[in-house]
Amino acid sequence: MSLIIICGATATGKSDLAVAVAKKLNAEIINADSMQVYKGMDIGTAKLSVEERQGVPHHLIDVLDINEEANVSWYQNLARKTIDELIKDGKSVVVVGGTGLYIKAILDDLNFPDTDPEVRQKITDEAEKVGNDVMHERLAKLDPAAAVAIPKENIRRVIRALEVIELTGKPFTANLPRQASSKYPDAKQFGLVLDRENLDAKIDKRVENMWAKGFAREVSMLMTKGLEEATTAKMALGYKQIMDYLNGECTEEFAKEETKRVSRAYARRQETWFSRDDRINWLAPDTLTARLEKLLVSIN
Repeated sequence: MSLIIICGATATGKSDLAVAVAKKLNAEIINADSMQVYKGMDIGTAKLSVEERQGVPHHLIDVLDINEEANVSWYQNLARKTIDELIKDGKSVVVVGGTGLYIKAILDDLNFPDTDPEVRQKITDEAEKVGNDVMHERLAKLDPAAAVAIPKENIRRVIRALEVIELTGKPFTANLPRQASSKYPDAKQFGLVLDRENLDAKIDKRVENMWAKGFAREVSMLMTKGLEEATTAKMALGYKQIMDYLNGECTEEFAKEETKRVSRAYARRQETWFSRDDRINWLAPDTLTARLEKLLVSIN
């Protein structure tokens, strides 16, 4: 049985390739996008519709309500359990997503310490006083690699990284193994890449399409279910920007352009994160069919 990982920046075509591969191998798909685990967050996370999944079973999608907190440890346990069960049943597995830490958590043994409530609260109180920018700048000085991977808008993860650094005396990323896979040594990783200009254009087009599909209505509905008070879900790209618009803090056009900007910036961070993993086989810009053929040749 095969375990295949398809990763890369947002808007590079990962989901479509995963479905095509799964159909060829009679495999099932496991989501590795940290925001597609939330129910109701469909348009803004580019979640495939049931029809677009083409009958391929998808796991770890729509498993949490927006007021529940997703974290790496939770994801690691659930993803590995699902993979092991599928392989035991004779199924191949395709993991697809752009959350690098989630994919690394599947493959490698992460050594994060337990949280310390006092340390966490101290850093949280400081963040409330000085703001996201100052805390992110501190992280950049202590662990530049972590600062690249974690956006300043995601203050919860910035705080967690600073907490780990204080508890261990080591950079947050020092806890992330960089060597060969320790859990699934036979897993094959494939990364999708596009040139910068083409990727930016695809991201901008995707955001426009999301707006046309009713992204703002989706956010408005989720706000009635507590999105503004959510710990993790509200950090998803575009959701904060639309909440600002719906709360009268900016225009709709500004929210849309800001969503494009933060999405492009996020794609840069994804590229930087995945570029460090020499286990990844990169598939150059090409058609879906050509990428599929190259991938299948590589695993056979």
